[in-house]
Amino acid sequence: MSHNEEMFERTVEPILDVNEKPKAIQWFFLSSQHLFAMFGATVLVPFLTGLPVSAALIASGLGTLLYILITKGKIPAYLGSSFAFITPIIVGLKSHDLGEMLVALFMSGILYVIIGIIIKITGTNWLLNLLPPVVVGPVIMVIGLGLAPVAVNMAMYTDSNAMKGYSGIYIGVALITLITTIIVSIFFKGFLSIIPVLIGIIVGYVSSLWFGIVDLAPISKAKWLQLPDIYVPFHDYTPTIQWGLILIMLPIVFVTVSEHIGHQIVINKIVGRNFFKDPGLHRSLIGDGVSTMVSSIIGGPPSTTYGENIGVLAITRIYSIWVIGGAATLALILGFVGKFTAMISTIPTPVMGGVSILLFGIIASSGLRMLVENNIDFGDNRNLIIASVILVLGIGKAHLDFTGIGIHLNIEGMALAATVGILLNLILPKKLK
Repeated sequence: MSHNEEMFERTVEPILDVNEKPKAIQWFFLSSQHLFAMFGATVLVPFLTGLPVSAALIASGLGTLLYILITKGKIPAYLGSSFAFITPIIVGLKSHDLGEMLVALFMSGILYVIIGIIIKITGTNWLLNLLPPVVVGPVIMVIGLGLAPVAVNMAMYTDSNAMKGYSGIYIGVALITLITTIIVSIFFKGFLSIIPVLIGIIVGYVSSLWFGIVDLAPISKAKWLQLPDIYVPFHDYTPTIQWGLILIMLPIVFVTVSEHIGHQIVINKIVGRNFFKDPGLHRSLIGDGVSTMVSSIIGGPPSTTYGENIGVLAITRIYSIWVIGGAATLALILGFVGKFTAMISTIPTPVMGGVSILLFGIIASSGLRMLVENNIDFGDNRNLIIASVILVLGIGKAHLDFTGIGIHLNIEGMALAATVGILLNLILPKKLK
């Protein structure tokens, strides 16, 4: 048996295979399990960026259903809010209006589709050469470490944006949330072990009620069923092209595409099928891109395949596309439940701050893990230089401003770090001593 065949060999027999449909009662609970697995992270992104929670839920559900359609119902993957775009969205909305930001996010979805088409024609080697682990690993570390001040400020201050109002109660709530999430992640077994973020948020919310820092008024005012808080083009915002903002987003797409390929490799191994061949990696990337485009139109964050849900596949051995589609449908429905989205809006910032301390740290650590697992040799000055420059430019929030020929470009932080890292990898000779 060849190495490639071994890569896609099924290691365990499934309880439900990709195209098998569960019984009605089982279907609801199995889909709910995937909903819980993705929920904490998917809601956290709009919470941090200021985008509507209901839009993120609807975008998650609709995007996943579109992904299933584009991939011919053959890949059991759930799409949720992407963490990689948190910093660019937060920074971008400080100096650009909503219409410019959503167009930039829409263009990132188009780039996904373009990359998918190119991969269909040329294969994946060019992309892997452009984005080796020595580039992607440090960029992922920058994503996590760049968000560290956001998490810490949310955990410490009543006004986290201005870093004012140092609060012992906030710190206490954040620590309760963080410690709960850690305990559940390490010591709990079975289904509970895959939803530590959700349990941490619930415990943190209950403790916040006890400390009296939750405003329940929005819940009582909200209706059970109401139109979701989504943005309508030319009504809530005017789509506007801002090339500097678009250029900030595009390098991040290459990083998330690399993450997407990594997720696909893991799903291939778990399910025991070569999804790179059928329905094809290009379809998976195009599905992700279309999902991001649809999400940006209604005010949701860009999407990505979720590692949390891949973990559910591995633990349950239920690979049914019907279960994934059911979770997407439940997410869509929740977007129309007014009291539910209102309750999410009442979650105090220290609760999300406590969870974010762990989540953002895990993002940074996953970049380090990528370097270790790929045996990156930092005795080689070439690798040392690439990683060092990416880390300092990204964490140091370096930026380039250019104004001329009627164009204003501003490339900041992570986008600049990723771009410089890619260029260094292409320019520097392989053996640099």
